[in-house]
Amino acid sequence: MKNKLLLVFLMVYAIAFSQNVALKTGDIIFQSMNCGPLCDAINQVTEGYKGNDFSHLGLVYIQNDSIYIIEAAGNAVQLTSLEKFKSYTNEAMFVGRLKAKFRKHIPDAIAFSLKQIGIPYDEAYLYNNGSYYCSELIYDAFLDAYNKPFFELQPMTFKAPNSNEYFEVWQEYYAKLNIKIPEGELGCNPGGISLSKKLRIIGTLN
Repeated sequence: MKNKLLLVFLMVYAIAFSQNVALKTGDIIFQSMNCGPLCDAINQVTEGYKGNDFSHLGLVYIQNDSIYIIEAAGNAVQLTSLEKFKSYTNEAMFVGRLKAKFRKHIPDAIAFSLKQIGIPYDEAYLYNNGSYYCSELIYDAFLDAYNKPFFELQPMTFKAPNSNEYFEVWQEYYAKLNIKIPEGELGCNPGGISLSKKLRIIGTLN
């Protein structure tokens, strides 16, 4: 009987968690973006919430009942419709919401992010170089809002797990940029932010 009750509870929990959540401004959406070998390489060296692979994220901004995502993607920081953001992946996306005690500065983080629209995309994935990749934008938005580090920077790696060899895709990528692979430089990634104790994963979006 106890096993049956446990099974029912787990099924109810799974169904409830999988329902689309009501988004709020300041929520962070994590996704496994369809970007080929680069995203595959990112997924192999980063760990996200409950082992999920996240290669992209964006910040929810709701205006006049329309839902937008502020993201660093393509050529620059941009304001994207939720529907377009959903089209980047075929998998469920996870929604993170800051815990209550951290939400008071969300308006400042949003204001900072909106001011960055048009700033070029950071193709080199180098922190503080006048351009932004997706998680770098979120990191700086909350850094500016709190006047101190909110999320964490960690040494980046572009090497295959349990190997001293760089992923071939990264070797080719940085060769085209004509810059050295920034192995060990401080940076951030969607998976790492999804593990922050300052937010809760509240559900998924399909």
